[in-house]
Amino acid sequence: MPTEDKWKANMEKVAFAKQFPGLVLSWHACEGKTIRTVLPLTGKPGAMVIVFTDASFTIVPPLTPEPWSIGQALVDARAQLEPAHPAAYTEYDRLVKKDKDALKTARLEKIVGAIHNNLEQIPELKDRLKALVKEWQ
Repeated sequence: MPTEDKWKANMEKVAFAKQFPGLVLSWHACEGKTIRTVLPLTGKPGAMVIVFTDASFTIVPPLTPEPWSIGQALVDARAQLEPAHPAAYTEYDRLVKKDKDALKTARLEKIVGAIHNNLEQIPELKDRLKALVKEWQ
């Protein structure tokens, strides 16, 4: 049957491609390798084929990481990156602190606002707040 033959031929081709010599499927296996070239992957906008000098290769998605992953990468790779970029890390640390402080202030304002907006509707709230303040002193 021609349809079955086509299906089998495609399966053989795919199985061989997945075992192709030099195909790297792990980031750990890329460690220490030198990139020879980076080529666009036809038919997949933004995807690339990275060919290493030892004739191994891998395929990667576009380099458009989410902002949180860039921040986490800066934390995870700090020991390797900070010696080359100390001023950038100083500035990044300042901005992280500023962000944390702003979050703390925003939470405080939200809590105080909620208390203020509910004092009239919940008269016992005032007594409960006084009790909490005494408890923390």
